[in-house]
Amino acid sequence: MGYFLNNTDRPVIGVTIGDFNGVGPEIILKTLSDSRILKICIPVVYGSLKIFNKQKRILETEDINFNIIKGFDTLNSKRVNLINCWEEDFELNQGKSTSQAGKCALLALTRATDDLLAQTIDGVVTAPLNKKNIQSEEFKFPGHTEFFTEKSQVNDSLMFLVSEGLRVGVVTGHIPLGDVKAKLTKEKIVSKINILYKTLKNDFGLTRPKIAILGLNPHAGEEGLLGNEEITIIKPILEDLKNKGILIHGPFPADGFFGSGHYEKFDGILAMYHDQGLVPFKTIAFERGVNYTAGLPIVRTSPDHGTGYDIAGKGIASETSFREALFLAVDIVKNRKPILV
Repeated sequence: MGYFLNNTDRPVIGVTIGDFNGVGPEIILKTLSDSRILKICIPVVYGSLKIFNKQKRILETEDINFNIIKGFDTLNSKRVNLINCWEEDFELNQGKSTSQAGKCALLALTRATDDLLAQTIDGVVTAPLNKKNIQSEEFKFPGHTEFFTEKSQVNDSLMFLVSEGLRVGVVTGHIPLGDVKAKLTKEKIVSKINILYKTLKNDFGLTRPKIAILGLNPHAGEEGLLGNEEITIIKPILEDLKNKGILIHGPFPADGFFGSGHYEKFDGILAMYHDQGLVPFKTIAFERGVNYTAGLPIVRTSPDHGTGYDIAGKGIASETSFREALFLAVDIVKNRKPILV
């Protein structure tokens, strides 16, 4: 007997189409056309067969034939399944932001989220959406991370970028740079560290994770010369956590930390704000990186890039990051659900 929702040895992983005028449909098709994917999971794509058929014609491929389902009673464990989230025959305007694509991205996301929270699927991989054209009465969030955090009804989560040998979280995510300093409270930093620590243990199987914390200011404040947040806020937190037995170090100057390769000595790194963590991460691991929303009761991953309007429709988008996001979702689901004997 299996141990996932479908009573097999493979988890059911949802895949949302994202903005269909971006690279989402292309990287989904490229990833799921590899039959080996079916050996590790049962994919359920949330989108539109009409859109995918148009994308297949552009790519000149027929490598994938979807099993169309309306409910999970017709789920086929040997096929890539697809749920039509709208019936209209919308045109592809690849490389352009349209209101139609935004509305459809939300329809797919909402349907997948409902199934995820109802535990009909084990995890979800989200293709990139346009954070502007998806805005509506139903979606008033800076991005996927905040959306899933609210839907999961938890107080906090962590934007966590993951690749082989590098894992970076951020204390503040999608907020203006001018607001960062005011948001860096002791309580917020402690909350993010706790999520990072538990995630490394529970989702990545690390018994005693070694964590690095970056400073806010240039050169980590240079002992107060360039800012005192490291002295007044960050260092006291780290000393307290060290006394509790957590292997935590810092605060480190962000530039030298990555430039010297020092990051390779740690299992997880916490940056103070979005670009401080994501710029070095994407420089080091762009095509292999995965965005994981840590700290939630559900499993959600995505590629670490955006809609890719500039290359959409050209057939040159790399599916590597999306494929890695799918692999990571499967791994985390398995780590959370050990085999029942």
